[in-house]
Amino acid sequence: MYNFLSILTGALITIMVSFNAILSKNFGNYTSTIIIHIVGLIGILLVLAIKRLKIPFDRSISLLTYSAGVIGVFTVLFCNSSMIALGASLSVALGLFGQGITSIIIDHYGLLGMEVVKFNKKKIIGFIIMVLGLVVMTIY
Repeated sequence: MYNFLSILTGALITIMVSFNAILSKNFGNYTSTIIIHIVGLIGILLVLAIKRLKIPFDRSISLLTYSAGVIGVFTVLFCNSSMIALGASLSVALGLFGQGITSIIIDHYGLLGMEVVKFNKKKIIGFIIMVLGLVVMTIY
Protein backbone atom coordinates (compact mmCIF):
# COMPACT_ATOMS: atom_id res chain seq x y z
CA MET A 1 0.00 0.00 0.00
CA TYR A 2 2.67 2.52 1.02
CA ASN A 3 4.84 1.54 -1.95
CA PHE A 4 1.93 2.35 -4.26
CA LEU A 5 1.33 5.67 -2.47
CA SER A 6 5.01 6.55 -2.92
CA ILE A 7 4.82 5.80 -6.65
CA LEU A 8 1.62 7.84 -6.91
CA THR A 9 3.31 10.69 -5.06
CA GLY A 10 6.18 10.61 -7.57
CA ALA A 11 3.73 10.80 -10.48
CA LEU A 12 1.80 13.67 -8.87
CA ILE A 13 5.02 15.58 -8.16
CA THR A 14 6.04 15.31 -11.81
CA ILE A 15 2.64 16.59 -12.95
CA MET A 16 2.73 19.36 -10.33
CA VAL A 17 6.20 20.63 -11.25
CA SER A 18 5.22 20.60 -14.92
CA PHE A 19 2.21 22.82 -14.18
CA ASN A 20 4.40 24.98 -11.95
CA ALA A 21 6.89 25.48 -14.79
CA ILE A 22 4.08 26.55 -17.14
CA LEU A 23 2.89 29.09 -14.57
CA SER A 24 6.47 30.29 -14.16
CA LYS A 25 6.85 30.81 -17.93
CA ASN A 26 3.64 32.85 -18.01
CA PHE A 27 3.89 34.87 -14.79
CA GLY A 28 7.57 34.75 -13.82
CA ASN A 29 9.15 32.63 -11.13
CA TYR A 30 8.27 34.75 -8.09
CA THR A 31 4.67 35.54 -9.03
CA SER A 32 4.00 31.93 -9.99
CA THR A 33 5.37 30.77 -6.64
CA ILE A 34 2.93 33.08 -4.86
CA ILE A 35 0.05 31.82 -7.03
CA ILE A 36 1.01 28.18 -6.42
CA HIS A 37 1.12 28.60 -2.64
CA ILE A 38 -2.09 30.66 -2.45
CA VAL A 39 -3.96 28.04 -4.48
CA GLY A 40 -2.49 25.31 -2.25
CA LEU A 41 -3.53 27.23 0.88
CA ILE A 42 -7.07 27.65 -0.45
CA GLY A 43 -7.17 23.94 -1.27
CA ILE A 44 -6.15 22.78 2.19
CA LEU A 45 -8.43 25.34 3.89
CA LEU A 46 -11.35 23.88 1.91
CA VAL A 47 -10.40 20.37 3.07
CA LEU A 48 -10.20 21.58 6.68
CA ALA A 49 -13.58 23.33 6.37
CA ILE A 50 -15.29 20.32 4.79
CA LYS A 51 -13.89 17.98 7.44
CA ARG A 52 -14.53 20.58 10.17
CA LEU A 53 -10.97 20.32 11.45
CA LYS A 54 -9.09 22.94 13.44
CA ILE A 55 -5.49 23.91 12.81
CA PRO A 56 -3.51 22.72 15.84
CA PHE A 57 -0.32 24.40 17.01
CA ASP A 58 1.98 22.34 19.19
CA ARG A 59 4.40 24.51 21.17
CA SER A 60 6.51 21.46 22.02
CA ILE A 61 7.59 21.12 18.37
CA SER A 62 10.74 23.05 17.47
CA LEU A 63 10.15 26.23 15.47
CA LEU A 64 12.75 24.92 13.03
CA THR A 65 10.33 22.14 12.12
CA TYR A 66 7.77 24.72 11.03
CA SER A 67 10.32 26.11 8.54
CA ALA A 68 9.32 23.35 6.11
CA GLY A 69 7.03 25.91 4.46
CA VAL A 70 10.00 28.13 3.66
CA ILE A 71 11.84 25.12 2.25
CA GLY A 72 8.75 24.46 0.12
CA VAL A 73 8.90 27.99 -1.32
CA PHE A 74 12.54 27.59 -2.33
CA THR A 75 11.83 24.12 -3.71
CA VAL A 76 9.16 25.57 -6.01
CA LEU A 77 11.43 28.46 -7.07
CA PHE A 78 14.36 26.16 -7.89
CA CYS A 79 12.17 23.52 -9.52
CA ASN A 80 10.47 26.08 -11.78
CA SER A 81 13.85 27.28 -13.02
CA SER A 82 15.28 23.82 -13.62
CA MET A 83 12.13 22.50 -15.33
CA ILE A 84 12.21 25.34 -17.86
CA ALA A 85 15.94 24.87 -18.54
CA LEU A 86 16.30 21.07 -18.36
CA GLY A 87 12.84 19.64 -19.02
CA ALA A 88 10.77 17.35 -16.84
CA SER A 89 12.69 14.07 -17.00
CA LEU A 90 16.17 15.40 -16.20
CA SER A 91 14.90 17.86 -13.58
CA VAL A 92 12.94 15.16 -11.78
CA ALA A 93 15.81 12.65 -12.09
CA LEU A 94 18.33 15.11 -10.64
CA GLY A 95 15.83 16.06 -7.93
CA LEU A 96 15.43 12.41 -7.00
CA PHE A 97 19.21 12.10 -6.85
CA GLY A 98 19.34 15.03 -4.42
CA GLN A 99 16.54 13.47 -2.38
CA GLY A 100 18.33 10.12 -2.39
CA ILE A 101 21.63 11.54 -1.13
CA THR A 102 19.91 13.64 1.52
CA SER A 103 17.69 10.78 2.70
CA ILE A 104 20.68 8.42 2.96
CA ILE A 105 22.48 10.94 5.19
CA ILE A 106 19.37 11.62 7.31
CA ASP A 107 18.66 7.89 7.73
CA HIS A 108 22.26 6.84 8.37
CA TYR A 109 22.85 9.41 11.11
CA GLY A 110 19.27 9.71 12.42
CA LEU A 111 19.17 13.43 11.70
CA LEU A 112 16.12 15.69 12.11
CA GLY A 113 14.65 13.39 14.74
CA MET A 114 14.42 10.37 12.44
CA GLU A 115 15.31 6.85 13.54
CA VAL A 116 18.73 5.57 12.46
CA VAL A 117 18.61 3.33 9.38
CA LYS A 118 22.21 2.49 8.50
CA PHE A 119 23.30 2.57 4.85
CA ASN A 120 24.57 -0.92 4.14
CA LYS A 121 26.97 -2.02 1.42
CA LYS A 122 24.23 -3.84 -0.51
CA LYS A 123 22.63 -0.49 -1.36
CA ILE A 124 25.79 0.77 -3.08
CA ILE A 125 24.98 -1.20 -6.26
CA GLY A 126 21.60 0.52 -6.58
CA PHE A 127 23.21 3.89 -5.91
CA ILE A 128 25.85 3.31 -8.62
CA ILE A 129 23.15 2.30 -11.12
CA MET A 130 21.24 5.48 -10.28
CA VAL A 131 24.34 7.63 -10.84
CA LEU A 132 25.07 5.91 -14.16
CA GLY A 133 21.48 6.55 -15.25
CA LEU A 134 21.86 10.23 -14.42
CA VAL A 135 25.12 10.42 -16.39
CA VAL A 136 23.42 8.88 -19.44
CA MET A 137 20.39 11.21 -19.10
CA THR A 138 22.63 14.26 -18.77
CA ILE A 139 24.85 13.38 -21.76
CA TYR A 140 22.03 12.38 -24.08
